[in-house]
Amino acid sequence: MRLADLFPSILLSASVSVISAPAFIWLSKRMGLIDRPGTAPHKAHSLPTPMAGGMILAASIGAVYLLLQPPVGGGLAGVLLGGAWVLLWGMLDDRFDLHPVVKLAAQAGATAILVLGGVQVLVTRVPWLDLAITALWVVGLTNAFNFVDSMDGLALGLGAIAAAFFMLVTMDAAQPELANLSAAILGGAIGAFLYNAHPAKTFLGDSGAQLLGFLLSAVGIAYVPAQAGLPQELTWFTPILVMGVPIFDMVLVVYSRWRRGRPVFAGGTDHTYHRLHALGLDSTRSVLAMQLAGIFLGLVAFVLLDVPVLGANLAFGTIVGLGLVLVFLLERRGTMNDDALTEEEA
Repeated sequence: MRLADLFPSILLSASVSVISAPAFIWLSKRMGLIDRPGTAPHKAHSLPTPMAGGMILAASIGAVYLLLQPPVGGGLAGVLLGGAWVLLWGMLDDRFDLHPVVKLAAQAGATAILVLGGVQVLVTRVPWLDLAITALWVVGLTNAFNFVDSMDGLALGLGAIAAAFFMLVTMDAAQPELANLSAAILGGAIGAFLYNAHPAKTFLGDSGAQLLGFLLSAVGIAYVPAQAGLPQELTWFTPILVMGVPIFDMVLVVYSRWRRGRPVFAGGTDHTYHRLHALGLDSTRSVLAMQLAGIFLGLVAFVLLDVPVLGANLAFGTIVGLGLVLVFLLERRGTMNDDALTEEEA
């Protein structure tokens, strides 16, 4: 497969995303999928905003499979069916604000669809442990993209970056099914970004953010570079690096809220974006800094594919260590400003 073979999928998905967005924005308003300002501490937008992101992404990806009919194999049918399940429950959440337990149950159902479709982690070769790792990865990443969706264009930009790198590594691994799916996600995210960039005409909502996180988490599991002669010991951390920024943000937020005794799923202004903003970066530069970090980690993941196993794992361990130090430093900075944060969230 050549890179040029994926351009039609990117172009079609982006075109459908751009063209269909106004209709889905109108439909979201009719369905009551509207994010109203002031209903939670972190909802600082000035006008009621429709949440059409999930429908836009689904339509753009669906158009690729309906019109171009790329190969559907390697468990991809289960990925797409699971994505439809996540989209449905995400839209219900956008409309009725479901309880976190219900959302987790729906995400567990999507994970079950993946596993039944033959897509699951096979690292330890211990069935129950691999199943637990699969559930943790899928549910964790699905929520990580929902968590990181804290500013216009941020989650979509990070999703597009991750999809672009997944497109490259899966193409290199001779997995055209995953490369085409990644290309479709990339195109859809690019088109939707036009309407989600600041000031946003539509938000991703839970439906869009969770769909993006679920699909990318599934690609990360289905990525099997052993087909290209790369050992698992060298590539197991590639998906972690590609989606390192959303993972980092979730670790920071969960740790911060646990330490303060706050509910993990409560909204707040304690995300990476808010902390960068509090450190003096304006909104645009805060978003750009996180997206540049996503590009950097994706490049590192790709470069490490050509590094000896020991060196690559040491490099990954170093990055994880630096990430944990950064979590501590940002959380310490947040502690110093607890009064201001409390006042902002009151």
